Amino acid sequence: MSRLKDLYKDEIVDAMIKKFGYKNIMEVPKLDKIVVNMGVGEAKENAKALEGAVADMELITGQKVVTTKARNSVANFKIREGMAIGCKTTLRGDKMYEFADRLINLALPRVRDFRGVNPNAFDGRGNYALGIKEQLIFPEVEYDKVDKVRGMDIIFVTTAKTDEEARELLRLFNMPFAK
Repeated sequence: MSRLKDLYKDEIVDAMIKKFGYKNIMEVPKLDKIVVNMGVGEAKENAKALEGAVADMELITGQKVVTTKARNSVANFKIREGMAIGCKTTLRGDKMYEFADRLINLALPRVRDFRGVNPNAFDGRGNYALGIKEQLIFPEVEYDKVDKVRGMDIIFVTTAKTDEEARELLRLFNMPFAK
């Protein structure tokens, strides 16, 4: 079992109840899922680019990845409806906690000039979005085997009702928010 999951069961629930005064343990917010998304703009000219992105994401998340297709045509971007333009995966359960643990404790500290993640990237409903500029920060990705540096979006979906509750939950998971 993941270190973060044990931490959640033991210390985080107690700290959240103490801070927000929940009457029932089921009121305490928890991490619901983590969605990892990678848009691959060059996939419209080069189909191999999408294959590389899918392989990298499967390596990083340890889970099968789904390709995303364009919903409608955009002439300016030379995209037709139904073209494969990205990939995504949704992590839940043990894989979610495992990924969050690797992201927070291994990957984010490897970012160059890292001063913490944006503490204001909450959506108003207790979900947190994080953008990463390069997949090389993950220890699973070998520098020599990467065909192109790509970024990705990581969304933490929580059961929190407010941003304040979600921020406290992620802070207790040791998310390195900038001061």
